Amino acid sequence: MLALQLSHFTAATLFAFFFSIVFGITQRNTPNEMVRYGAYCFAMALGGLFVAGWFMWLLHH
Repeated sequence: MLALQLSHFTAATLFAFFFSIVFGITQRNTPNEMVRYGAYCFAMALGGLFVAGWFMWLLHH
């Protein structure tokens, strides 16, 4: 059986990647706009991931 072990950061990054693809496809009409909006969503998700990570670190310490 194949076991896939991901860190929390890797799992969150993969989730951001796939939901960015879905958002880009469903929220825009032309392929160029889809790619740009998907990249924007991915960047915002990664930024939010880092901000949330630092906020949780500050709460912990």
